[in-house]
Amino acid sequence: MTTGISEIQARLAELREEHRDLDQAISQMASNPTTNQLQLIRMKKRKLRLRDQIAYWESRLIPDLDA
Repeated sequence: MTTGISEIQARLAELREEHRDLDQAISQMASNPTTNQLQLIRMKKRKLRLRDQIAYWESRLIPDLDA
């Protein structure tokens, strides 16, 4: 399956937006002393998975160079 550059860029934009939104939500929750810590941990893990997905898709944009 080949994925076009525009599709990758669109996917990256979605992932980055979700990562940014999650970062803001985590910041707000972390400042609240009554926050459910389990939910906060799950959100942080989700944010890390998003970061990994972003790195994967960014690497797909780099052309392969055969030596």
